[in-house]
Formats: sequence, C-alpha cells, structure tokens
Amino acid sequence: MPRILIVEDEPDIALALSDDLTLEGHQVEVVGDGETAVRRGREPGWELILLDVMLPRKDGFDVCRDLRRSGILTPIILLTAKTQEAEKILGLELGADDYVTKPFSPRELRARIKAVLRRQAPGSGETFHFGDVEVDFARAEVRRNGQTLDLTKLEFKLLETFIRRRGRLLTRDQLLDAAWDPNTHVTDRAVDAHIVNLRRKIEPHPAEPRYLQSVRGLGYRFDG
Repeated sequence: MPRILIVEDEPDIALALSDDLTLEGHQVEVVGDGETAVRRGREPGWELILLDVMLPRKDGFDVCRDLRRSGILTPIILLTAKTQEAEKILGLELGADDYVTKPFSPRELRARIKAVLRRQAPGSGETFHFGDVEVDFARAEVRRNGQTLDLTKLEFKLLETFIRRRGRLLTRDQLLDAAWDPNTHVTDRAVDAHIVNLRRKIEPHPAEPRYLQSVRGLGYRFDG
C-alpha cells in the first residue's frame, strides 16, 4: 500500500485529500506546517509527498528545497494556487516532480499521482534494468552483461538519482544537492567530470550517449 504524506494547512482540503486517497487504497498521513513537513519528509518509507505551497512556518518551496538538499528523492507534487509560469518553473527547478493548480479535481490529482508513481524507480531491495546494465539497489551494485562495474560511491549515487527521476531534466545544482555532502564545495565542472566517467562505464558508446543525455545550458536527463 503506497504511503503518501499530505502537507496541507487547510483542514477541509486536508480531510478531502485524505479521504479520497484512502479510498483509492493509499495509506496517508497529514501534517499542517512546513517545519513538520521537512522533519517527517526525511523519514523513510514515503512513496509520494503532496506539498501545498502556502504553509505556515516554512513555505512549500523551502520545504522542497530542504528535502532535496538532504538527499531525499521521494517524488513531490506541489499543490499551488499560484498560476504564474515563473512560480511553477521555480517549483520544478527546486526538485518537484509535478504541480497541480488549485482548484483541482480529485480525478486530475489521482491521474497525476499515478503518473508520478509509475515514473518512480524500484525501491530498496529491487533492481532496475536499462540496455545491458542492471542496477541492484539492495547491494548497491551495477552490473553490465553480468559483470560488476567498478563505480565509486558518488557515481552510484548519481546514477541512482538519475534513475529515480528518469525522464526529467536535472540541473547541476540538483545533482550536487542529491549526490554530494552539503558541506563539500564542488564546482559545476566537477559534476560534468563525474558524468563523463559514469558514461564511460554504462554507455555503449560514451561519446554518443544513449542514456545520460546533456540538455544544453541546463543540465542532464536520464532516458533509460
């Protein structure tokens, strides 16, 4: 049963979301402020976080930023009354996987949740395959044609980040937040260098990558 954390401070909306998603077979919990959302969102076991933008104590953008900087890869759908394109782009750049503009229909939200959960990579204890590569999350191993690849801890973390958010653009800042220690000073060039090394190990033709795609001027995308 998928576990969903609902972050919403309006009781009526929170109750409606909780009831609807429970009927859909989800296990849900509700919190009503941003600081609690960061603390609970860092706990393991969530399949999805529904995150309202307008929250007391810490807004949804800051919550999303804090979770991603902590290395939390749980999918996040922003619930926002803000309709300006810049606000939506900001949420996605901070690491949100999708956004739904209020007011929304329960049917639309359910469809968005299903789409995000379908994109979510296998959890701990499972494997993920692309081409002739197999990623074993339980053992933190990557095998190609049955042979174990010699990936560094950081390379594995980068690959895991790409897989868990496959099909989505990841900026260098997002990759830094996900894979590097927050107290480590790393430049964009260091990110690019690690991507080059990772391509050499997982791509059939590293000079013409099939999976780790560069998005000119923006970042990278994993098409696995």
